[in-house]
Amino acid sequence: MIDGSMQSYGLTLDKFLSHAAKWHPDAETVSAGADGSIARIGYAALYERARAVSGALHAMGVRAGHRVATLAWNTQGHLESWYGIIGMGAVCHTLNPRLTAAQIGAMLVQSEAGILLVSPDLLPLAEAATCNVGTVRRILLLDATETDAGEADGRVAVGALEPALAAAPADVAWGEFDENSPSGLCFTSGTTGAPKGVTYTHRGCYLHTMRQLQADVMGVRARDAVLAVVPMFHANAWGLPFSVPAAGGKLVLPGRHSDGAHLAALIRGEGVTAGVGVPTVWLGLVEHLEREGGEVPTLERILVGGAPMPPALMERIERRLGAEVQTSWGMTELSPLGTAAVPGDPGRTAGVSGKPAIGVDLLLTDAEGRALAEQRGAEGHLRVRGPSVVERYFGHDRPATDAEGWFDTGDLARLDRAGNLTITGRSKDLIKSGGEWINPAEIEALVGALPQVSLAAVIGRSDPKWGERPILLVETNDASVSDDDLLAPLRERVASWWIPDAIVRLDAMPLAPTGKIDKMQLRADYGQV
Repeated sequence: MIDGSMQSYGLTLDKFLSHAAKWHPDAETVSAGADGSIARIGYAALYERARAVSGALHAMGVRAGHRVATLAWNTQGHLESWYGIIGMGAVCHTLNPRLTAAQIGAMLVQSEAGILLVSPDLLPLAEAATCNVGTVRRILLLDATETDAGEADGRVAVGALEPALAAAPADVAWGEFDENSPSGLCFTSGTTGAPKGVTYTHRGCYLHTMRQLQADVMGVRARDAVLAVVPMFHANAWGLPFSVPAAGGKLVLPGRHSDGAHLAALIRGEGVTAGVGVPTVWLGLVEHLEREGGEVPTLERILVGGAPMPPALMERIERRLGAEVQTSWGMTELSPLGTAAVPGDPGRTAGVSGKPAIGVDLLLTDAEGRALAEQRGAEGHLRVRGPSVVERYFGHDRPATDAEGWFDTGDLARLDRAGNLTITGRSKDLIKSGGEWINPAEIEALVGALPQVSLAAVIGRSDPKWGERPILLVETNDASVSDDDLLAPLRERVASWWIPDAIVRLDAMPLAPTGKIDKMQLRADYGQV
């Protein structure tokens, strides 16, 4: 008797767009231009254009395993190029346009990408970034019909991608490679150290998408219109370019602009039901509506991550927008989703990031990496493992995991009795004052709960007696709030020696390229006496 078996069906990312093109051909991707224009395309047409991108790149010498870089905003051109690169088995190296030319150039040197796809307004940055990068031989402009051919630094050819699509062969195979093949390359934000490259795989991102689509995670439906404010150049845009087409939903791409007025217009015009981005984005939307008036009646849910959500901001968002805030936690190294609060959970709070879905496992350890005997109710160093978790950083010889496969996230965390995760701080952010540790995140959470506070950060400042002392930096929405008001929540909740020695009021909190508070900049500006 011959035993039965199942088909071998590779978990490759091209299948998401292929599925959308076949079963949701008219569902739209909507892309907002910098001039206020709106471009629309159905998934069937987007699939054909992505196949043409593969053909054009193949004609230029790109093969499976080669890295192709992008320096672009959230637009249709970026999305179809993303699938065109990944579908043929090449690796999409996304670059952050909010970094400096030198930083981008250093990443290109590491990836050895030969072709760079660029949003037209970013061409000067691309030319500056590639001037000392010997591998980049061609810059191609996205979302542009024509451009004058030229050279950057007399060496790199510059032109539009569009003319190459018209002549591109349509027979480049998609998905004919191992599911464990690399699909993407993204460098960490570098907010606490030098950026490191994370290589994503087809299998890892496919399984990540399946987790994200679960009802208790994000649960995208075909009826949803999802506004992806989280950039495509950061951690796979949290997986939305895969999960939204997989479900047949409308994917709304805001382009370069993420200010409140721009987002409000998109939400109203496209009937957006779900928005995804860091908390500061939604603060901007709320402040716009509070200033200008108006509503966003179709918006049902906002998924936030990337930075702590202050309770006062969560309450303010839900009250003004009428949308539920769903907190989450993740990182570039996790592809990126780690945990998410359950939608509709009446017990959810701003500081709790929810539970992991199947495929992600969490472990709390002591500082030496030994598992805590009690995993519930105790604070520990957070480790994680799973098929979408980094094993080794790009170009590194040593693994990023321990002998049992656990990756040290660098976060301090607590799990409640129900298994919900709360991030309590970053191990690198801890302040050592007089030989004792102070956790800035606890202070930030208490001060950030004040309704007059928009953003709060605590850093260590050098001190000749104690080594370091905490100082509080705040961006307020009410100038009348006093220093005593800001410190009042701490007096009954933390040790007296935890209370910051100074308060610095900022007109605008410095933000890193990913929208997080830039503590490296704060330390550089305010960390010395």
